[in-house]
Amino acid sequence: MVEFEAGDITEEEAALYDRQIRLWGLNAQHRLRSARVLLVHAGGLGAEVAKNLILAGVKSLTLMDSAEVTTADAACQFFVPTDQLGANRAEASLERAQRLNPMVAVRALTTPAAELTQEEVSRYDVVVATGCPDAELERLNALCRRCGLLFFAGDVYGFYGFMFADLGLHEFVEEIPLPARKPGEPEHKRQRSDVECRTVKRSLQFRPIDVALSIDWTTAERQQTLKRTSSIFFVIRVLQAFRAEQGRRPLPGSAAADAAHLLRLRSDVAGRLGVPADKIGDEFTSLCLGELSPACAVVGGVLAQEVIKALSQKDKPLNNFFLFNGRNSEGVVENITA
Repeated sequence: MVEFEAGDITEEEAALYDRQIRLWGLNAQHRLRSARVLLVHAGGLGAEVAKNLILAGVKSLTLMDSAEVTTADAACQFFVPTDQLGANRAEASLERAQRLNPMVAVRALTTPAAELTQEEVSRYDVVVATGCPDAELERLNALCRRCGLLFFAGDVYGFYGFMFADLGLHEFVEEIPLPARKPGEPEHKRQRSDVECRTVKRSLQFRPIDVALSIDWTTAERQQTLKRTSSIFFVIRVLQAFRAEQGRRPLPGSAAADAAHLLRLRSDVAGRLGVPADKIGDEFTSLCLGELSPACAVVGGVLAQEVIKALSQKDKPLNNFFLFNGRNSEGVVENITA
């Protein structure tokens, strides 16, 4: 469980964060302002997450990215100036990100994610990994587990996106409404103004991402849950397999070749997982190109919200996947564990 530093909120901080202190309380803001966040990859999704966490008032946020700024970044990464083509993406994002909130220490690292060590990871309280293949997510998740850190992952492929959370054994508080009713007053007469709340301490046990990715869907028990599991999860499995092989997401400039490759991967992934190919379908091959900024905004908003909830230990977190299909505005939460 993450431990937080003590310290009084200054008058300047109280003025800046007044609205959110009213929303989630002073204790929650205390925890946020002592949290050190490592954000892996500063693409479109990473920019959305960074924006929300910087505005929320974490102690520090480190943008880690070894990639260079490309023309594609102009369509989805609002921190990067248009004259910075070829520059390191984390360093190019630093100035505009810092301007959002001078009370947050924003830093840039050009280290590749594959070179992150346990010692380096242990300097943070939470790691948010975006744009990583499954093997790298599993490795980073394992490092976070060994260090007792919060771990989040996410990615966006065209209209599709996902978020994953592993908070270990997570404790939080939740407000339970206790509607007051006058003696003899009918149930339907209760007024919203009469509602009072009590705070309840709860806990949730999370599982690492390798557990969700290694499920055998051919068992009788899993065949029953398969019917209720969103097809978006399996679409994301195919897209993550594409990233692992190609080192990138499918792109508009190679749409035809990428679509053919995706259909081959769909057969491979469906066979390996024991899932019927029609559970995945083939429509996704034309809807997963590039990194669309509206999908980044939705997934990044949910991801940052979950980081804030986890750090502040306020309200029940999503456990463990959020899946998004922007084509039909579908967002679902799936608890996928063995």
